[in-house]
Amino acid sequence: MHFRVAHTPDADDAFMFYAMLNRKIPLFFEVENIVEDIETLNIKAMSGIYEVTAISVYTYAFVSEIYRILSSGASVGDGYGPIVVAKERVDLNKALIAIPGKYTTASLLLKLSCKARTVEMRFDKILEAVKTEKVDAGLLIHEAQLNFEDYGLRKIFDLYEWWNSITGLPLPLGINVIKRDLHIKIQREFLKMMKMSVRYAIENVEEALNYAERFSRGLDRERLRKFVKMYVNENTLEMSRNVEKAIKVIFELAEQRGVVKKPFLDVLYDVG
Repeated sequence: MHFRVAHTPDADDAFMFYAMLNRKIPLFFEVENIVEDIETLNIKAMSGIYEVTAISVYTYAFVSEIYRILSSGASVGDGYGPIVVAKERVDLNKALIAIPGKYTTASLLLKLSCKARTVEMRFDKILEAVKTEKVDAGLLIHEAQLNFEDYGLRKIFDLYEWWNSITGLPLPLGINVIKRDLHIKIQREFLKMMKMSVRYAIENVEEALNYAERFSRGLDRERLRKFVKMYVNENTLEMSRNVEKAIKVIFELAEQRGVVKKPFLDVLYDVG
């Protein structure tokens, strides 16, 4: 069977898919790799284009009838998360903030935490837009969370800190999902591949980092290592029930605020 597997051009995704895409593990299927930015993948998921795709947790609310969540491959912040940066402190409820796509989890969290005015922008254009004052502030995801100070900017709001203060839970940001119309046996076999790929990377860090470096967008090796460790962890290998609970709480808050109706949460776990 031929699988189209889509992930983002980001070091953490590259790290976790390294072994699968480079045949470091047994492959049960032929895998075609597609690399596109997260908001593009979010939008394409709504049409069910790829058999497996990375999406933002928020996007699951719009694609839950097409896809189910794989318990391996999630990007979960535990102590880390999206941040808002600016040249100087601004009023979040009045500022114009650049966001990396309206279907990203970061943008949902911002909407839940304040009443900012927002403008959509590609995630890798936001730092420059803030620096040149095209916007008052920027919502950062990916490696920009580590190099914003190089642009003369400072952190003014930490969404992980906000989230953790009200829930005490880790912060699930990205997930991998698989088409529901595939036979359940095929879904489980792919999940095993995904889990083997993540485990291989965790056990062979330097080798996987060498591959992920291609997607680091200028991060030096130590920043790259730090970024990958921020979002590839035990919850990436196999999602804990605490992370599943956190996803439910995100959607409960979103429904309470009238943002989106909470979906039925369906996670495919590895049963051994």
